[in-house]
Amino acid sequence: MSLTEKNAKILLQVAKKSILNGLETQQPLQVKPSDYDEELRQIRATFVTLEINKQLRGCIGTLIAQRPLISDVAYHAYAAAFSDPRFPKLQRSEYPTLDIHISILSPPEPMTYESEEDLIQQLRPGIDGLILSDGFHQGTFLPSVWESLREPRDFLQHLKQKAGLPSDYWSNTIKLERYTAEYIS
Repeated sequence: MSLTEKNAKILLQVAKKSILNGLETQQPLQVKPSDYDEELRQIRATFVTLEINKQLRGCIGTLIAQRPLISDVAYHAYAAAFSDPRFPKLQRSEYPTLDIHISILSPPEPMTYESEEDLIQQLRPGIDGLILSDGFHQGTFLPSVWESLREPRDFLQHLKQKAGLPSDYWSNTIKLERYTAEYIS
């Protein structure tokens, strides 16, 4: 799915308005999906990433589609600004300097592989987002993480660490799913 340019701009506007609404009311912007184009009412999973001067300032999203795209973006823009546990709540003075990036995810697909080496060979740098899970451990990297971790082996090792596992961890119970993302900024 590739959004029209008009709808991509609408999503960015809604994300900005939701953050501004959060600064004013401590609540995300409430959108009415029926007021928007069919493309923006589709049930989709998103992540909203905030940056200031190319430095991460918040990133929140979901891997499983639960609500209309327009509502998901409004919710996650607010959450990225005010609920990312890695950062303090966004301050009004930071708002004008925010860069907003929206990732619209495809549904995750289970991967099949014979070994870690087989898995590494299947990875598509710059294309695949990955979800790794094993028992209570879980982590994901959006496809945009390939910009800083270009080698498939490094990508996988860092994802294991993000999931709370050693970088050299491997077991027969490890599960990986891949997805792609459409980016709007």
